[in-house]
Amino acid sequence: MGHVHIIRDFPSPLEGRSRTVRIYTPDAYDSAPEGHRFPVLYMLDGQNVFAHPESAVYETWCANLTLEHLVREGSIEPWLLVAVDSTHNRLAEYSPWDEPRSNIRAQAEPYIRFLLDSLKPYVDRVYRTRQGPQWTGVMGSSLGGLMALYLGRHYPDLFGRIGGLSPSVMWGWNRLFSEWTDHTQRWSRIYLDAGAEEIIDPVGYTMYYGDATRDFYHHLKRLGYADHELHLVLDPAGHHHELDWQRRLPFAMHWLLR
Repeated sequence: MGHVHIIRDFPSPLEGRSRTVRIYTPDAYDSAPEGHRFPVLYMLDGQNVFAHPESAVYETWCANLTLEHLVREGSIEPWLLVAVDSTHNRLAEYSPWDEPRSNIRAQAEPYIRFLLDSLKPYVDRVYRTRQGPQWTGVMGSSLGGLMALYLGRHYPDLFGRIGGLSPSVMWGWNRLFSEWTDHTQRWSRIYLDAGAEEIIDPVGYTMYYGDATRDFYHHLKRLGYADHELHLVLDPAGHHHELDWQRRLPFAMHWLLR
């Protein structure tokens, strides 16, 4: 089994704070030849990502166990997993735009600069990473899924593999629909999922995840994304919970990272 390396005080200058970053090096990383380089998947809400004693006290995605299982069965090659913890200010830092229905003011830009200007250069400098959008992905759930899609839309030269699990595409009056107006014309693979009847009301209005995710999938199809670039899973029993994302993660990783 590989290793989870935890950096608890990674500086984020524009945010005026430090962040906790968890980096999983797969089992193959230490045994691979020195010149071998690995693709990288960035994951949001890092405290919920790994099966590890210092992860969140509740259920996690167990992404490290899923990755190694898929590698052993030959479905995917080994990937580095870089997971960034969210904070008490999660709703704002994962908001690319305001959500007036919930009185949330957008604070995503400083967080995005942290990912692009501080964290990714560090990972590429310290670890043997493979460059290019085909070998760099980003994945998240809920508002983290919205952020993953936002990064894929606005930085397609960096992130080519995008995973949105129960993504909050309805945030800010469906603004992602109006911002994603054409095919990026870059190499891309986009995975979307949600519970078919998944509904929550955490911030003052009802969020219909199944309907919104289905609508966004069809929106991207109309923009020209082909079946090999875009995939949708609607889980008949899916809820808005880590255990549901954990259950869907093996297929999500297999389709996205193969």
